[in-house]
Amino acid sequence: MKLPLRTERSFVAYFFLNIITLGIYSLVQVSHIGSEVNLIASEHDGKHTMHFCWIVFIFSWLTLGIASLVWYHRISNRIGNELRRRGVTSDFGADTFWLWFILGSLIYIGPFVYIYKRIVAMNQLNDLYNKEKGY
Repeated sequence: MKLPLRTERSFVAYFFLNIITLGIYSLVQVSHIGSEVNLIASEHDGKHTMHFCWIVFIFSWLTLGIASLVWYHRISNRIGNELRRRGVTSDFGADTFWLWFILGSLIYIGPFVYIYKRIVAMNQLNDLYNKEKGY
């Protein structure tokens, strides 16, 4: 029996748990998001997102961080595309990552806006998936 995907992620909990665990919680959550998107979207888009820990611990330092940017671009795009495929009007996508996470870092608050939007988008996507599977 499969369990339903998490739909109650919170930005406030993410923020404080990330501080308490010195960034480990962020790695865990982003890894889960990658796995969840693979579970939900791979059947429809035929793509597979590499596990985030591979990116962080192996490829990111080899590519001077470019692999992480590509990973975030692709996962954001897949989340947005899957939401739109399921009929949700969403402005989340790769452009959200580049606008808020990268350019928004100039005003310091931008990455937090991106993380909030990603959490909301994943909660919506997981909720739709859970309803589809009858959880």
